[in-house]
Amino acid sequence: MKMLKALLGLLVVLAIAAIAGWFSLDKETRGLLATLPTNADVLFWNQAQRDAAFRALDRLPVLAKSRVIPAGGSPRPLPPGPPLELPIDVGAYMAGQRSSALLVLHDGKLRLERYGLDFDADGRWTSFSVAKSITATLVGAALRDGHIRSMDDKVSDYLADMKGSAYDDVTIRQLLTMTSGVQWDENYDDPESDVARFNGHKPEAGVDALVSYLRRLEREAPAGTRWNYSTGETNLVGVLVGEATGKPLSTYLSEKIWIPAGMEQDATWILSRTGREISGCCIQAAARDFARFGQFILEGARVDGQSIVPDGWLAEATTRQADIGRPGRGYGYQWWTFDDGSFAGRGIFGQGLFIDPARRIVIASNANWSGGARDPVADQARDDFYRAVQAAVDAESARR
Repeated sequence: MKMLKALLGLLVVLAIAAIAGWFSLDKETRGLLATLPTNADVLFWNQAQRDAAFRALDRLPVLAKSRVIPAGGSPRPLPPGPPLELPIDVGAYMAGQRSSALLVLHDGKLRLERYGLDFDADGRWTSFSVAKSITATLVGAALRDGHIRSMDDKVSDYLADMKGSAYDDVTIRQLLTMTSGVQWDENYDDPESDVARFNGHKPEAGVDALVSYLRRLEREAPAGTRWNYSTGETNLVGVLVGEATGKPLSTYLSEKIWIPAGMEQDATWILSRTGREISGCCIQAAARDFARFGQFILEGARVDGQSIVPDGWLAEATTRQADIGRPGRGYGYQWWTFDDGSFAGRGIFGQGLFIDPARRIVIASNANWSGGARDPVADQARDDFYRAVQAAVDAESARR
C-alpha cells in the first residue's frame, strides 16, 4: 500500500510538472505542439503535420532531444541589393513549391527574400539532407585540424566497432561520395526500407545505434565502383568526425563555422537515441543563416583569410566525384554537382541550397512539397528556378 501511494504521489507530481511546463511555453509554441504528430515517422506524416513540425522539430516530444549550435554575437550583414528582375512569377513559384522561405544572394547582397506558410526570418526550419553538405565541410575541417589523417583512411581506423563488417575496407572518401558498395535502401515511401527503419533500431549495449545497424548490412558491389544514395552513411560520417575530434558535432560546427561565419541565430541539431547528432539530417536554422552558410562556401570556407579546409579540398567536394547516371550532373563530397560548375545541397520535401561560384549566386530555400519527399514536378521546378536566376544575372551583366 505504501508503494502504491508513493507511485500515485509521483504521478501527481509529474502531471503537475507537465502542466506547468505546458503553460510556461509561449502561445505560438503551444499552438504548434497541439497540431504536431504523435509518432516519430517523419516520412509518413500528413501535410498539415509537416507544416507544423518542420518549424518545430527541436520542440517535438516524439523525437529525440536536440543540441544547440551556438552563434556568436557578431552576425554577418546581408545588405539589400536591387530587386532581381526574374522572368517568372515568384509568388506562383513559391505557391507551387509550398515554400516557407526563398532567399537569393548575389555578390553577398540580398536580391530576393520572401516567406510563406506563416513562416518568417525569425523562425528555424529543418534542413533535412542539406545537413549532409554541412557535415561534409566538418570532415574537411577535421582534416585541416589534423583530427583525420587522410581521406583514404579506412572507416574502421576510427570506429573499431565497424571492424569485421562490410565497412571494414571502406574509406572516408568512399563514404563521402556514397560509393561504399554496401547495401542500403533509401526508399522514402517504404516503411520497411533502411532509411525508414534505422532510427528505430535497438542497438546492442554499449554500441552506437547507427553503427549497430550499419555493421549488419552486406556488401553488394566492390567499394568505389557503385554510387548509391545513403543517409545512413552520412550519419556514419558524423559519428566518425565526432570520434576523431572528441567533440559533439554541434560544438565543432559552432567553433568552425557558425560563430566565425557570422550566423545570426543559434541553431539546433536533432540527436539519435544514443545522443549523437543525426548528421545526415535535421539541422534547424534560420533561412538567412542557411544562406550565410552558402555564402561562406562560395567564398572558399575562409575565416580571417584562411580556409578551414585543406587546399584544393573544397574544389574536390563541389565537383563530380561519382557518376549518378544523370547527364550533366554528379555527386561530390555530399554535394550534388552540375557540369556548369554550380552545386547544391538538397533535402527531402523541398529544402535546398544552390551555389554558383561563377555568377556569385547563393539560393536558400525551405519548403514542404505537396507531392511527397521526392516530388519530381516540384524538384524540376526548383531546378528551373535556379536557371531563371542564373539567366537574370547573366542578363544584368550583358546590360552593363
